[in-house]
Amino acid sequence: QVQLVESGGGLVQPGGSLRLSCAASGSIFSIRAMGWYRSAPGKQRELVAIITSAGTTDYADSVKGRFTISRDNAKNTVYLQMNSLKPEDTAVYYCNAKGVRTIRGVGDYWGQGTQVTVSS
Repeated sequence: QVQLVESGGGLVQPGGSLRLSCAASGSIFSIRAMGWYRSAPGKQRELVAIITSAGTTDYADSVKGRFTISRDNAKNTVYLQMNSLKPEDTAVYYCNAKGVRTIRGVGDYWGQGTQVTVSS
């Protein structure tokens, strides 16, 4: 059974920083890509950032230059460093793992979500 456990959310003032972490556990052989999505009230879930096992990254236009995604393949962990946070970054942030290979096959998994609130 694969589980994704997120941490690092919270309340921060505009212009502040937060770092999210997501660790995948279970009998995992490999993970093709890991990323972060977010869901704000009244909006569809959107991709924030994604990183492949080779280190290739992609970001939503709204966070380019402010957020940095990184990954520790040995620990099956992905990080999201969020700087210069804005009120519009307020959302529940979800970790996602794509192409997770285990003894049972290959699948995609989601974390439970962590709240990020940017407010003065």
